[in-house]
Amino acid sequence: MYRVMIVDDEPIIVEGLSRSIPWENWDCQVVATANDGLEAKRLIDECKPHMIFLDICMPEMDGLTLIAAVKSEYEDMEISILTGYRDFDYAQQAIRLGVSRFLLKPSNMEELKEAIEKMCGNLKKKHITGEPGPGRSHESTASSFIVKNALDYIKGNYTRKLTLNEVAEKTYVSQWHLSKLLNRHTGQSFSELLNHVRMERAKELLKNPALRIGDIAEAVGFLDMAHFSRVFKKQEGISANEYRNKVLGKE
Repeated sequence: MYRVMIVDDEPIIVEGLSRSIPWENWDCQVVATANDGLEAKRLIDECKPHMIFLDICMPEMDGLTLIAAVKSEYEDMEISILTGYRDFDYAQQAIRLGVSRFLLKPSNMEELKEAIEKMCGNLKKKHITGEPGPGRSHESTASSFIVKNALDYIKGNYTRKLTLNEVAEKTYVSQWHLSKLLNRHTGQSFSELLNHVRMERAKELLKNPALRIGDIAEAVGFLDMAHFSRVFKKQEGISANEYRNKVLGKE
């Protein structure tokens, strides 16, 4: 019996898909529904469905990031998009991330049945008959997508206290999975990546002699001056003050 999950912010569509489709004809059963991205990811981790029907255009949800999160963590899960969002480039990206079908609302029953048959066929080819385990570790489009989004988020939020948990939530993956992906793709931990971004910005600010080093430390996200000094010296091999004198001396 294949487990099915439906994700849509319109209850009438969730109800319609759950009740109007003869799921038993494909040995399928709807085991969970969700109305937003975070709830969807929580239930996916909990129920581990074999296939998902997903609306990518919902409030406060990045559909492509959710797809990438699912495919990077559970590559055997089948996903079909069901949306009113008519964008060819978006559809192409979704397909590159591993989506089986991209259906535009309103979809007719034949299109829905064809999508179900396609996903069931794919699952049978993979010999998925019971629990779909976590996706196998390998370089993939979905994993690269998650890492890029995580790095972009770090670069956009390094000036304040930033945690691995927050970045993981924004990319719809667990802390453990994000940490593994960052290390695999960059060779660095989350804290090393965050500190590198902060130090690169600090080096730019040190070129301005009017700025105090304490103010620069705070501007790049450090509340503790001693911590900033340790991290800077570890990365650059010299203190922030020595770096400033060296750079300004060349100008």
